[in-house]
Amino acid sequence: MTAVAADQEAGVTDHPPHTEPATHTVLTRLRERIVTGEIPPDARLRAEGLAAEMNVSRTPIRSALAVLSAEGLVSYSVNRGYTVRAMSLGDIFDSIEARAALESLAARASVDLGWAPEALEHLASLARAGRAIVDKGQWSEVIEHAWYTINRQFHAQILHAAQNTVLRNALRMTLIYPLFGDAARLCPTVSACVPPRLRQVPATPPDHIRQSQDDHEKILAAIQAEDSMEAGRLMSDHVLATRTRLHAIALRR
Repeated sequence: MTAVAADQEAGVTDHPPHTEPATHTVLTRLRERIVTGEIPPDARLRAEGLAAEMNVSRTPIRSALAVLSAEGLVSYSVNRGYTVRAMSLGDIFDSIEARAALESLAARASVDLGWAPEALEHLASLARAGRAIVDKGQWSEVIEHAWYTINRQFHAQILHAAQNTVLRNALRMTLIYPLFGDAARLCPTVSACVPPRLRQVPATPPDHIRQSQDDHEKILAAIQAEDSMEAGRLMSDHVLATRTRLHAIALRR
């Protein structure tokens, strides 16, 4: 499943307002190709070529490139046009720290505003679905992608419940590493620091997935208990755990 399909399944609508539907798909696909290294750093992004390649008009391509420039994934200059910006490990870590603060705020705000019963039940159902995957004890690229899709849905539901467009747009600016799989394997900036043996997909759920699933359930419990401060604290710790793990992996070089 691509990031586009995951977005559609999750009902994620955190793309900039007032853009055509085609732009949403183009934007998500281009972002995925950049953060996974399919389009390498310093590559020039020509609207005409991308439009032909993706079978769309140049209008959604140009709109998507403008958004990616605002997000910091691409750079623009008069002479070269749009090019993919090289990301450092520091950029990755900074984005995770910013995301931790923003998602913590979203979790607190969602509780303070109050959850509709059906929305809270949907959040609980996502936690149960993730738990069912983990408890089966099997792991593969396909299973990993399924779990990460649920993971994205879980976070998206909390962000939606916060009802804050500015916060949603700010979070979108932090998406410079994959959210549809293990960044240690899929993000070139990180995977370049990872020994080949650590890039292998294990046969059973890895420890960081088990911990993330536990985190989701604790965050859910705090939201159900209407404890906004605890929900925010747990969410911050949950997101920062990714930074801690990736930093530890980078130090193994």
